[in-house]
Amino acid sequence: MARGLPPGWVCSGFAYAGDERSGARATVTAMSGPSPLGGPAELFVIAEEPGVGLGARHAGLAGTDPGDGFDSGAADAKVLAASHPTALWCLPAADDRAVFVGEAKGLWLWALVWPETAGVLMYDGVVLTDLRDVDTELDIDFGSVSARLSEVRPTLG
Repeated sequence: MARGLPPGWVCSGFAYAGDERSGARATVTAMSGPSPLGGPAELFVIAEEPGVGLGARHAGLAGTDPGDGFDSGAADAKVLAASHPTALWCLPAADDRAVFVGEAKGLWLWALVWPETAGVLMYDGVVLTDLRDVDTELDIDFGSVSARLSEVRPTLG
């Protein structure tokens, strides 16, 4: 059985933060497609080691992590990440995007959605697959590379 993106969605790029010595410490997969509320939408899924800051910078947050207390209440959304239910909390961020964050496999898991109203995507049974674990065919269409991938260049200390 082929797995892939929802109808009308395409992969619009990949990026990572890291260096030649330590390798990738954060990855981002960009996708774009129709918003459930009409118009175009874009989704970034970022997995990163704590302290890298790629997710926080794309979210428009100061600092490198989501901050203390982000998970103090009930989760706002749940996704299936690498076959495990994963709680995500909505964070206040820039007005043009919805930001969700949680933890999976010891990494920060960020989901950033443009425009903010398209954040309803995260309430619709999202299943994330760790591509390192894939042993079946994937059915993924590719589109134009997201301009947002080059907007933020984190520096690693």
